[in-house]
Amino acid sequence: MKAIFFSKNAHSKNLNFIKKCKKIEFKIYENIKSCNNYENVDFVYSISQTKKIVRFPKTKFIFGPQFSVFPDNNNCEISYIKPPNGVYNALCDWVINSWKDDPVTNGLNFVKLPFGVDTEIFDEVKPIAQREKVFIYFKQRDPVELEFIENELTKMGISYTIFNYNKKYEEKDYIDYLHESKYGIWVGRHESQGFALQEALSCNVPLLVWDVRYMTQEYMNTHIHKDYPATSIPYWDPKCGEFFHDQCDFMQTFTKFLQKIETYKPREFIVENLSIDACENRIIDFVKNMKI
Repeated sequence: MKAIFFSKNAHSKNLNFIKKCKKIEFKIYENIKSCNNYENVDFVYSISQTKKIVRFPKTKFIFGPQFSVFPDNNNCEISYIKPPNGVYNALCDWVINSWKDDPVTNGLNFVKLPFGVDTEIFDEVKPIAQREKVFIYFKQRDPVELEFIENELTKMGISYTIFNYNKKYEEKDYIDYLHESKYGIWVGRHESQGFALQEALSCNVPLLVWDVRYMTQEYMNTHIHKDYPATSIPYWDPKCGEFFHDQCDFMQTFTKFLQKIETYKPREFIVENLSIDACENRIIDFVKNMKI
């Protein structure tokens, strides 16, 4: 299968997936204005720019997901994305629901096509029984919640390292720590995909996730003015670990999590559902079944 990918503003993880696809031969351009000849491709994928696709009725177009947090017709001309040959990739169910709620997207077709996790880089190097380290991953939540988790672990005599999204960290340090981790505790805000979390799972590290219910749980949020339902784990399975929503449920869930710690199979879930091969196959199946 052949395709054109317009990469302007592409997240590095998304672009890595595109470059590592094996069955789809992507020709990559920076700007959507760089190319208007789509005769010899099966589809066109533009991650952050729109085009008047009415001029190309025989070409299949996938747009998104990096247009904007909420629909913004002034910024990306969503009205250009017309069915039946145009769809918008919103990555997951809760994002699709939040976008459908906006009148700007009236008539827009949505699809959820996650980008593949690099399971070769994020791998397992030793079985869980030989790993002893623990980490907390903290991303844009109320610092009081982090303080609560730290206090609870300290009371139990559990040593840990914190990876704080806002304070930055080196990816190599993260990978090295994952390879030595028995488990992680995740305190993060909403995610449309959540690469760092999925990369931990890819290293076969079970996670205990303090999940969110709304986008407004992002700390010091200044651009979200409505309680859109959301989650930190749009792709999840019981193989991955456990999750809870309320502080009062932490200890009960943590106890259950530790009792089952060596039974989880998070890497298996990622390889089957979110690896580069799995996500590439999902795109191929979607394009083949897309009717125009």
